[in-house]
Amino acid sequence: MQITIRTAVAADVPAMLALVQELALYEKAPQEVTVTLEEMQAAGFGPGAVWKAFVAIVDDRLVGMSLFFTKYSTWKGKCMYIDDIVVTESMRGAGIGKLLFEETIAEAKRTQMRRLEWQVLEWNAPAINFYNKFNAHLDPEWINGKLTYDQLQSF
Repeated sequence: MQITIRTAVAADVPAMLALVQELALYEKAPQEVTVTLEEMQAAGFGPGAVWKAFVAIVDDRLVGMSLFFTKYSTWKGKCMYIDDIVVTESMRGAGIGKLLFEETIAEAKRTQMRRLEWQVLEWNAPAINFYNKFNAHLDPEWINGKLTYDQLQSF
């Protein structure tokens, strides 16, 4: 099996969104994916694009992705945040996630990021085991905070 990891292009977004929807189903939250194809394309490839991604291709089919963006830490400086690394279910266990994560790590090094961050659900043992193979620090100390779209609109 030939696996190609490359930078995402605009034409990849429909398959990337399908992966996001597949992940949401796995996480038992399909109703939470409200982004449209047009919004995702504009956010990645329009003026003021906010995300970048690497994709995994097998037999001309997009089977995985690592989507990330730059954030800023007042303590550390420029950091990279991985929003999702996802590999379609039928291709899991083939080393594709590892290749995507390693390419993302290499990008963080190339762009001189001070830290690479992500989140993993506490019940997602396969993902936790994956990150543990990299000796990642999984920090139980921090509590995630957010305001939803509806909450933002009510202010």
